[in-house]
Amino acid sequence: MSEAKVSCRNVWKLFGSDPEKFLAAHGGVPDTEAITAAGYIPAVRDATVDVQEGEILVLMGLSGSGKSTLVRCMSRLIEATAGEIDFDGQDLRAASERELVEIRRHKMGMVFQHFALFPHRTVLENVAFPLEVQGVDLADRNARALEIIDLVGLHGRGDYYPRELSGGQQQRVGIGRSLAVEPDVWFLDEPFSALDALIRREMQDEFLRLQSTLQKTIVFITHDFDEAIRLADRIAIMRDGVIDQLGTAEELITNPGSDYVAAFTKNVSRAKLLRVHTLMAPPSADAEGEVDGKVFVASVARKILSSPGTLRVVEDGEVVGSITAEQVTEALFEAE
Repeated sequence: MSEAKVSCRNVWKLFGSDPEKFLAAHGGVPDTEAITAAGYIPAVRDATVDVQEGEILVLMGLSGSGKSTLVRCMSRLIEATAGEIDFDGQDLRAASERELVEIRRHKMGMVFQHFALFPHRTVLENVAFPLEVQGVDLADRNARALEIIDLVGLHGRGDYYPRELSGGQQQRVGIGRSLAVEPDVWFLDEPFSALDALIRREMQDEFLRLQSTLQKTIVFITHDFDEAIRLADRIAIMRDGVIDQLGTAEELITNPGSDYVAAFTKNVSRAKLLRVHTLMAPPSADAEGEVDGKVFVASVARKILSSPGTLRVVEDGEVVGSITAEQVTEALFEAE
């Protein structure tokens, strides 16, 4: 596995009077009853997670689950009450204000649900703004901004003002502005949730295209499991400030760690999510025909379900297992 770009260890964020003293008095791990009795709001509780270089980690949960607060702790937009946060090998909580400013200017990109564009600045000027803050000269920052405008699919719109753009185009400007500093880590907090369904799908496609080109380390917040499945390498499901389970979408579906995770994922289309090798049995001597173990079940379901016997599962030219119509049927309909 690649090296972690962001590491959180036992991170807490409690809102209330002197939460550090309260945590210390309870050995750093107060239970829910103690937190409630003392009148604290536990936004994040004992969160531990690594974000690997180049991966898209999606944080999910209902409103108030703590996902946005955890990301704000990761970027130190708010101060964690306790715990360790390592950003690209640096102790982020120990960074001075000057160091923090430099990290944000050069290593972090942030995109939020609300576009927060400057209405009196053109698209070019909005995208170039972070470079202006860095002190990059006008010619260089405009040249870089024009490259980014093309990258996010807004070629020819550099002289437009935000009011002249659609919601999806405005969000592209926000994404472009966050990319201007060429960040190592990209934080996105429900960036597409204000868009209608069709534009949202287009923005997801655009996001995946950008990621295939840029290979950023990304923490992406959403409450939409279908969006998470499309975008995530791994998903962390949060509840009441706690990371309830962390894993790939397949792992969350096939092996939910709690009733909450099971309920959260129960309506997901298993055929579109599960791969053949997830369902296969050991190799069988009487297998006839074959399917690729790496593909999604949905793409070969017709072939498997219409086969009278057992099929070989093959990966990279080698037989790795077998599969039957009965296995597929049980897997796809066991939730019902």
